[in-house]
This record gives sequence, C-alpha cells and structure tokens, in this order.
Amino acid sequence: MPLLARTVNTPLAIEVRRGAVADLGPLLADRRISAGGDVAVVVGPGQGEKIAELCRPTLGSADVFTVTGGTVDSANELGDRLRRRNYDAVVGIGGGKTIDTAKYAATRYAIPMVTVATSLANDGIASPVASLTHEGGKGSYGVHIPIAVMVDLDFVENGPDRQTQAGIGDAVSNLSACADWELAHEVRGEPIDGLAVTLARTGAEALINHPGTITDDGFLTTLAEALILGGISMSICGSSRPASGGDHEISHAIEHLHPGRSSHGEQAGLGALFCTFLRGDLERFGQLARCLHRHGLATRPADLGLDDEQFVEVVQYAPRTRPDRYTILEHLTLTPAETRRRLGEYADELRQHVG
Repeated sequence: MPLLARTVNTPLAIEVRRGAVADLGPLLADRRISAGGDVAVVVGPGQGEKIAELCRPTLGSADVFTVTGGTVDSANELGDRLRRRNYDAVVGIGGGKTIDTAKYAATRYAIPMVTVATSLANDGIASPVASLTHEGGKGSYGVHIPIAVMVDLDFVENGPDRQTQAGIGDAVSNLSACADWELAHEVRGEPIDGLAVTLARTGAEALINHPGTITDDGFLTTLAEALILGGISMSICGSSRPASGGDHEISHAIEHLHPGRSSHGEQAGLGALFCTFLRGDLERFGQLARCLHRHGLATRPADLGLDDEQFVEVVQYAPRTRPDRYTILEHLTLTPAETRRRLGEYADELRQHVG
C-alpha cells in the first residue's frame, strides 16, 4: 500500500447528528472550507440524487455530480470534471463508494474534501485511504483525509442494519490491530506512534463498552466517533497500522479465497477475535466475543459460511495479503495442523462466553 497522504492530519469540524444532510449551509459557510461558496457536491445514484435534492436549498451555486461504481476509472472521470472549474471544496455525500471516489478525485487535483456520511459501514469516512476497484481487483490508494466530517444519523438509522454491523466489526478490530503493532515494536523494533495507537484504541474501547444498540443515537454516535478516530489515527502515523493487522489480513484472505460471503467489517471483526485468541489475551477475547455476539456479528467461521477447513486455508493464506506487515499470524507461523488445533481450542473458549 502506498504511503498515505499527510497534508491534513485532523478535520476542521466533526458533527454527528440528525438532519446533517439537509443543513449543510452553516458548514459550507465556514470560510476555512469555502471562501466563495464554489463547491462540488458528489452523490451516488438513486438515493444520492434524492439526497442532493434534499440539501439543494442550502447549497447555493454548488454543482452536483453523480458517480457510480466505486472504481478508479469513475474517480478519474470525476477528477476530469472537477478540473474544469476552480472549486473551493468537494463535498462527498453518501456511503463508502461515493466518499472514496470523491476523496480520490479531490486528492488528485488538491481540492479540499468534506465527507457527509449516510452510513457507518467502515472507517473510510475519515481515513487517508480510498478503496476502489481497478482492473477487476480492489485496491487501496493513499489520499488526503477530509477537512470536515458530518454523519447524518437519520440516514444511518434508516439504512440496512448490516452496514452498521459491519462498521462495528471494523471499529473494534482496531484493538487487535494496535496489539499487533505493539508486538511488531517489541519483536522487530518497528517504530510505533503512541498518539495514533491512543486514538484508535480509545474509540474502539468506548464502542466495545457501550451498552446501547444500533437503534440508539448514543451508540451510533459512539460508533461514528470510533470510525472517525480510526481514520485520523492512520493520518497521524502515515500508515494503516493502527487499524489493520492480522484481523484485516484474514478479511483480505476471505475476500480473495471466498469472495462475496460477507462484508469487510464483519470479516475483520471475526479476524480480530481469532487473532486476540492466538495472542492469549483471554480477557480481551471475552470482551470482543460478547460485543460481536450482542450486535449480531460473526464469532465463528460458520457464521460467514465457511467450514473449519476453509478457515484454516484462510489463516494460512492471510500473511500473503500484506507481506510487509508483522502480526500475530507472522509471529506464530502456524502450520495447517497447528491452525486446525488452535481453531478447535478457539471454539471451546468461545462457548464459555457466548454459548
């Protein structure tokens, strides 16, 4: 993965509330974002066009662009359209594909980017990474983080529960990612950024200990903050280290070997749980297991449609997805037989926490 862009390390503004989409005016009136109101609004098809109509009264002379596909080609096409006018900022409104497309295009032409998220499926809403499809495969591209982030809880609440559940898995996996980073620091002397670790871990700790559900504004706000802090932590240290360890290696391996089974966030959550078990941190393992189970996320390979042998294959393949990264998987270098044995022990331990 390329070195991440670090020109802007923290957003100027962060808002998580209801009605954010319909009330963009005050944010865009901030002269640090737009001196003259010349902004480009980027939305997705379908609901995105309805969203644009909803917020049009507050957009003034803004141009609205519709993007599809979540591909590098669509992001480059958007960039070519953006360069035809001198925009103060690009406002990406919608879910992950739309926001990542806008982030990539805005970075390409050095235009400040504002995120207005209508879902909480992953930490891309504030991260220095755009995940886009290119030539049949998914790639991660370093971009500038948004200069402002808004999350509209009305849209989040009315969206699919699976998107929010995926966001929970992605956010709590930061606990495992940070533990892997600390392991690499201890064993290999890899430099570690304490502030980045603190931000990523703080958001995840708040989420894992929150008693609410995805129907509660308080819980959704905590989830949004955890995902935003994860994104900022990556920008601060200049890599995805605080949000991507063995947990994400397992998710990437599932996507490669068994594509289309489930969401990235749900896979990362299961990966974090298994890596935490391998690390021998049974107290943290119990916390993670109860959190994932309570919110309806996968805690067993079968929950993702994988049998034990398929999951063993996934764990064996996982380090190949990030050969530059040292995690508990690289540290243990388990053989297939050892992985199979540890998976059986994992199942036994899991029954003590979630039945």
